[in-house]
Amino acid sequence: MGGVDKGLVELNGQPMVAHVLARLAPQVGDVLVNANQNAERYRALGYPVVPDAVGGFAGPLAGLHAGMTAARRAFVVTVPCDSPFVPADLVARLAGGLERQGAQLAVAKTFDQAHPVFALVRRDVLPNLASFLEGGGRKIDAWYAALATVEINFDDEADAFRNINTADELAAAAGTLGVARGQSPAGA
Repeated sequence: MGGVDKGLVELNGQPMVAHVLARLAPQVGDVLVNANQNAERYRALGYPVVPDAVGGFAGPLAGLHAGMTAARRAFVVTVPCDSPFVPADLVARLAGGLERQGAQLAVAKTFDQAHPVFALVRRDVLPNLASFLEGGGRKIDAWYAALATVEINFDDEADAFRNINTADELAAAAGTLGVARGQSPAGA
């Protein structure tokens, strides 16, 4: 989307991240927002903002590291700011699978596609993540491959994991959100 902060891109009159937060917040006890720019705008949404502590733009793992470091609960869930259709049962399903399998990390999966940034992780693996990052690791799936991981099937909600990367996808999402809220699709 041209290098803009996607979380703050407007979708149906609200920043995209506001849609994500509206779906995620009821599922968790606390919310932390990881942001390295526009911290005041993110803070205005009513949640603490934590920046990456790992330099050199380490990607989603740096955000997870920041969240796990700041969190005070035993589990941390991560979702991206550009996926406004987060399932309403994401955390419950991930937690159920994690507990059933005795896993350290549960990741959402649709059909044959894992969605590693939609994950629930035990906070006690933070030292493992810190070591991986210090060693130059950046690929989220490479990190979690070394953990006791369970993939949780969300084939019934596959569209919930789409992210918005283009103006066309943003326009399509605006229509879909309108339909989901009982409104007519744009142009109907």
